[in-house]
Amino acid sequence: MRRPVALGLLIVAALTAAPTADAANQAWNGRYSLVRYAAQKTGTSLAARQSEPTFSDVYTFSTDCSSGTCISTVIDGPTPKNPTLPLPPRYTWDGARWVHIYDWQWDCYMGEGVPKVWAPARSWAYYAPQVDGTLRGTWLTQIVGGPCGGTVQMDVAAFPA
Repeated sequence: MRRPVALGLLIVAALTAAPTADAANQAWNGRYSLVRYAAQKTGTSLAARQSEPTFSDVYTFSTDCSSGTCISTVIDGPTPKNPTLPLPPRYTWDGARWVHIYDWQWDCYMGEGVPKVWAPARSWAYYAPQVDGTLRGTWLTQIVGGPCGGTVQMDVAAFPA
């Protein structure tokens, strides 16, 4: 039963990270290349130990603060290969960074020619604005059950495109 404690510590660390740009920079608009540093991922899941290259895609973001909470929505970009990901992705400004928390189904890779095993998952993605106009953060997933059960964590970044 150490996994929940480890996940809790990872979430606390991510939530208490110091902001790197002032709150006035709360609009996330325009085209950005989102990079997921999958080659350096860590965690307790079998998926964290599976080899995977770093990858990126270009997305267009639009921020709306009319409700009193700033939400940046992906309004253009590639369709994800995993059909269970919630669309469109929406990131909420928490005063220090953009946060996207979502539930989905992890598709656990079992080897060439072997069907993937699907399991419930919850992900937390954090992107903090940097003084150079980029955003940097962490993507953390808790996979519940199946052969890939456990955590996967990787650094992420967004660069103006």
